[in-house]
Amino acid sequence: MAIEKVREHLKQWNRDKDIIELATSSATVELAGLALGVDGAQIAKSISLHDVDGGALLIVASGYHKIDSKKFKDEFGFKARMLSFEEVEPMIGHAVGGVCPFGVAPGVKVYLDASLKAFDTVYPACGSTNSAIKMTIADMEEMSGLVKWVDVTKPQER
Repeated sequence: MAIEKVREHLKQWNRDKDIIELATSSATVELAGLALGVDGAQIAKSISLHDVDGGALLIVASGYHKIDSKKFKDEFGFKARMLSFEEVEPMIGHAVGGVCPFGVAPGVKVYLDASLKAFDTVYPACGSTNSAIKMTIADMEEMSGLVKWVDVTKPQER
């Protein structure tokens, strides 16, 4: 189960017990915000994309941001292409609705988007459709295994 992989990953920092398991779904930004009682913008959503080498990468962004195609191409040198629903779990290691940057499949590159820096704390998922964890931006940097910070998103309409 993916939440167990996340729990094992977070154990390195003694944060495995901080995972919040919710009674309701947190599979979307809106549902997660409601369940956690926070603005959806504070949800650290993980966007699953194809990498240029045939692998996968994650962009972790503020909940109400989406990929800006031009910024993405300028940063990475290729066109952004989302993983299909069927590709997400085998390539990332977590199913849609629980994707997070913790305990991902080997080779998945993680990037944190600048949109997260607007907040002191954010709430990424933890591998299931009803889990999250409250983290500071410094925690995200340390525990996500990020390659680097990028600025590849733009606000989306609410």
